[in-house]
Amino acid sequence: MQIELSRVDPSRSPQDRLRPDRLRSDCPVLLSQRLVMRAPHEEDIDALAHLANNAAVATMVSRMPHPYTARDAADFVRRTNAGEIGKCVYAITKAENGEFLGCCALEPHVNDADTLEIGYWLGEPHWNRGYATEAAHALIDMAFRTRDIAHIDARCRVTNIASRRVIQKCGFQFQGSGMVGSLAMGGMMPVEWFRLDRKTWMSLKSWGEMR
Repeated sequence: MQIELSRVDPSRSPQDRLRPDRLRSDCPVLLSQRLVMRAPHEEDIDALAHLANNAAVATMVSRMPHPYTARDAADFVRRTNAGEIGKCVYAITKAENGEFLGCCALEPHVNDADTLEIGYWLGEPHWNRGYATEAAHALIDMAFRTRDIAHIDARCRVTNIASRRVIQKCGFQFQGSGMVGSLAMGGMMPVEWFRLDRKTWMSLKSWGEMR
């Protein structure tokens, strides 16, 4: 769950932050049985700030500050749609009424062009309803069908049992453990690293046996 909801990093140049080759045109709207996943909108700002301003959420992802304000949410929406975050970021919403539930994203691997990393978070009121797994399935399908990649990676905090369950239900296999920085915690946190390869995805892409 490495999705970025952080404030602008002043150490990064405007050229580094703006990557036109990864703008929204490369990230189609995704539909699933209960969800619509699309670009974050200004109308999401209030719900985003409310759901993200929760230590139970922020301490489970690496780049979410806490407290999280409406100003942070507005800046996140602006930078996402300007392409400054440099990855495919989605708002997860209910198909029936458009309610904002959380976010998910695909991020290029720093040292491996054949690998993307998936991240996701949901607001606490929406936990334990299968939304994270449903969103992950849709995002994984899109990534393997539209990108020339061999693997998708996922990481979760070792104490995040629910996120680990989502990762395992999507067919990822455990690779190892390590440490990552946490904005909300102001230090390092232990995480587990998982990987899904294209061959495994192809054998499981109906997702039927993993529900």
